[in-house]
Amino acid sequence: MIKIYHNPRCGKSREGLKIVEESKKDFEIIKYLENLPTKEELGSIINLLGINSEDLLRKNEAIWKENYRGKSLSNDEILDAMLAHPKLIERPIVVNGSKAIIGRPPEKIKSIL
Repeated sequence: MIKIYHNPRCGKSREGLKIVEESKKDFEIIKYLENLPTKEELGSIINLLGINSEDLLRKNEAIWKENYRGKSLSNDEILDAMLAHPKLIERPIVVNGSKAIIGRPPEKIKSIL
């Protein structure tokens, strides 16, 4: 089943959700700010995306700038930061089986539906 990691307050995430809805396929909405993924789940998503943990960060968030910018962090420490402050996780993320994509721009989501 398709999963979309969604933040309803984010315009790009809402656009991504609309694309998934229009596909008419079964999907699950995961409001990741309320229902945090586990560290293992987040690591698995990163592996499916084929990126490193730093590439999933929203580095323009104030939380990042105030607490982490300029520090040398391991992948594990970056995961911990994202789980402590889920606003740091880029969105939306769509997972379809063994494929995943960050919906920036949202139209990229169509490639895995």
